[in-house]
Amino acid sequence: MKNFDIVIVGGGPIGIACGLEAKKKGLSYVILEKGCIVNSLYHYPQNMQFFSSSEKLEIDNIPFISIEAKPKRNEALEYYRRIVTSNELNIQLFEKVGSVQKIDGYFEIQSSKNTYRASNVILATGFYDIPNKMDVPGEDLDKVSHYYKDPHFYSSQKVAVIGASNSSIDAALECYRKGADVTLIIRGPGVGERVKYWVRPDIINRIEEGSIKAYYNSTVKEITEEEIIIQSATETIALKNDYVLALTGYMPNFGFLEKIGIQLSEDEKRLPQYDPETMETNVEGIYLAGVICGGMETHKWFIENSRVHANMIIGSILQKRTVNS
Repeated sequence: MKNFDIVIVGGGPIGIACGLEAKKKGLSYVILEKGCIVNSLYHYPQNMQFFSSSEKLEIDNIPFISIEAKPKRNEALEYYRRIVTSNELNIQLFEKVGSVQKIDGYFEIQSSKNTYRASNVILATGFYDIPNKMDVPGEDLDKVSHYYKDPHFYSSQKVAVIGASNSSIDAALECYRKGADVTLIIRGPGVGERVKYWVRPDIINRIEEGSIKAYYNSTVKEITEEEIIIQSATETIALKNDYVLALTGYMPNFGFLEKIGIQLSEDEKRLPQYDPETMETNVEGIYLAGVICGGMETHKWFIENSRVHANMIIGSILQKRTVNS
């Protein structure tokens, strides 16, 4: 069994920041990542541009130089990869954590490859792995995807994009510009207010001119091989359809948190319990870092406002060590 002061679950930007801080403070650590380095960012759309400017995505005061003020996905992948490799961080890739148990005052972490023992655990697992399902007939058809990568695939196809957030709007615009016949299905009365300010006028103009058809106050009722059936406020509409991009958002792995013993709020937000001063959960020695702190409110925490969690957590661990020594 491998012993560490800290096991960090998740090798995204915030998990990497925690590893950097642990290394600087002389704590033994390992980062366990179920995929590649910054796995969630890798699975973002290929042409995605961040809402944040590059300096707000920096960790550990390491400069992030990008071509434009707001970097794109490939620049972020390069930035975080170079941080990991140049700092020789102890990160184990393609190693999924299955369980975390507290035994005799220590945590035993079982992964797909090894067993670890640690005094502390940091959960920086994000929220991008589990999509919010619509729970409608046909959602499991091959034509339906909850993730979007590249618009070329959808050229000359009838594509329904479900959602009103940044991911939905970006996909709709990109697919339209690659020659897809795009329909937007939006549950609310309009395009989301949090859509990137330089993108929002673009989608509104495309809708107003008729280049992209939008159905507001509408939900999906059923998906078939040849159609998508939507329910508006006044009628049921069947549209010819080749592909559905159900970009309805994502959620943290709440089952994993509950299995560990972390308490969640009983409302729809499902907020995990933690001390905002230290990021320590109700399970002593287990900390949360990054977007996972927001529960279902996945729009509350980003890289730019959660990168401080690394200093808070490592500071708490060191302070407890001082008190107990």
